Amino acid sequence: MATLITQARVLDVTTGKILENRSLLIEDGHIKRIYETSEKPELLGDGLNFIDAQNKIVMPGLCDAHVHVLAWTADVRRITRTSPYYTAAKASGILRDMLMRGFTTVRDVGGADYGIAQAVDEGAIVGPRVVYGGLALSQTGGHGDARLAGETFEDLFHPNAIFTRLCDGVAEVQRACRDEIRRGAKHIKLMLSGGVASPTDRIENVQFAADELAAAVEEAENAGIYVVAHTYTAKTVNRAIKAGVRSLEHCNLIDESSLELFLKHDAFMVPTLVTYEMLATEGVAAGLPETVVPKIETVRKGGLTALKMAHEAGVNLAYGTDLLGDMHRHQLKEFSIRAQVQPNLDILQAATINAAKLMNETGETGIIKEGARADLLIIDTNPLESLESLQRPESNLKFIMKGGQVFKNSLG
Repeated sequence: MATLITQARVLDVTTGKILENRSLLIEDGHIKRIYETSEKPELLGDGLNFIDAQNKIVMPGLCDAHVHVLAWTADVRRITRTSPYYTAAKASGILRDMLMRGFTTVRDVGGADYGIAQAVDEGAIVGPRVVYGGLALSQTGGHGDARLAGETFEDLFHPNAIFTRLCDGVAEVQRACRDEIRRGAKHIKLMLSGGVASPTDRIENVQFAADELAAAVEEAENAGIYVVAHTYTAKTVNRAIKAGVRSLEHCNLIDESSLELFLKHDAFMVPTLVTYEMLATEGVAAGLPETVVPKIETVRKGGLTALKMAHEAGVNLAYGTDLLGDMHRHQLKEFSIRAQVQPNLDILQAATINAAKLMNETGETGIIKEGARADLLIIDTNPLESLESLQRPESNLKFIMKGGQVFKNSLG
């Protein structure tokens, strides 16, 4: 059934302007027409569902470009030892909560596969559309290797694992990339530096050899997709950008040389500042092993500085959170953290049109225009005046539409 949303004040996230007194005609999950007045007599007729926006703000659904929807605990080792059916059931709750916060699209960068995405698309799971990359690729002893120093088994790191598959050497990297592409991956995720949660590496570690990295980029480009890289230091970020990586995650420890490369190669930076704040205060309670806690401060201190540098230089920035376990509930706090160094419009663009550009979905996602997906939110307060309006979805988020389907309507 077609839907007509009337009396809408449409937020143009490209310009930051409010388009007053608009009507939006929704058909087949997309925005078919946008009218300049709320009354269009020629549209009246049977089979048309009317929604009065009551002169509230209508904005695009939000995009989170760095999530792990299978991460129901911060203890990744525990997830790898748990039934995948249990993990999928827990993911359904995580996804539903994301949608209820206003996220209509999420990019999963380690874990989710075609099954999760298909379940959402078919309505078996209520949640945002999932743009997935399948299993992240890690070298032995890299950020994706959750084994302790004394463990030698490898059965957790095969194509049927939960988050990561280990691959060493060009041939193994090529095979792993091709297999994830066969499964429908929209991007390839590489672990290119040490990380907080991994027990045997250091943050500053450089991971994967140059020929392995080049092989992954080539396989992604051959398939028409791109590479996402877990990186922290300037050394690992710069190396990745030079090799052709499009999406650089975290990037807490970059320097001026990194900024030049971001701009030269039109690459994207996806900071995930909220996860370090939450890991520092709630990580252990959420399942993070105490042995890796000292790593948090190493990256936490540089995150906001790196974001400020990137913003002032004009680097492409997308919104990401990287939360785990019970900490998923803090997904919207990334807005307030970034607001310390960025204007509201820039942050909102990171969660809409910039994320869409990163995912090669410009004009389709994160924007209100004719032909775009009908992913729409109706809120009480203009978020450009107060980002807090997005951080209180229970009271301020009145309406959620994803793909033309209504998932919340408390307009009254």
